[in-house]
Amino acid sequence: MSEQAQVTITRQDRYKFSVDFGPQFEAMLADEPPPLGEGAGPSPQHFLAVAVANCLSASLVFACNKYKEDPGALSATVTCTTGRNAQNRLRITGIDVQIALGVAPETLPHLQRALAQFEDFCTVTQSVRQGVAVNVNVTGPDGAVLA
Repeated sequence: MSEQAQVTITRQDRYKFSVDFGPQFEAMLADEPPPLGEGAGPSPQHFLAVAVANCLSASLVFACNKYKEDPGALSATVTCTTGRNAQNRLRITGIDVQIALGVAPETLPHLQRALAQFEDFCTVTQSVRQGVAVNVNVTGPDGAVLA
């Protein structure tokens, strides 16, 4: 089975682009941070960060739902680190993801099973990992590290 997602971007000014996700979603603005752009919208790094965080979060929900369990209103914080490669070009050198469960881990009897497999369900993260290290931490609502 093959699926496609299509997005059209159109340059507005300097490094500012209109991002059109199609008729079902509202368009938005993307921009590079200063000094290149004006920071008028999320940067490409932000889009990558949200893609990884959203996919991982959805995968964790999916893995828990397999056991008829709900991780609650979980949240994820992502940090994309940018550095220079050997050719002095800027590259994403790492992505750190912190996912916090919305419920106490004790309320999820199959949590360890879900944690052992949820990253494998994440299409975006597994694809990005081909070129960028992605580190993932899952915590309970109290901040205790679970995985």
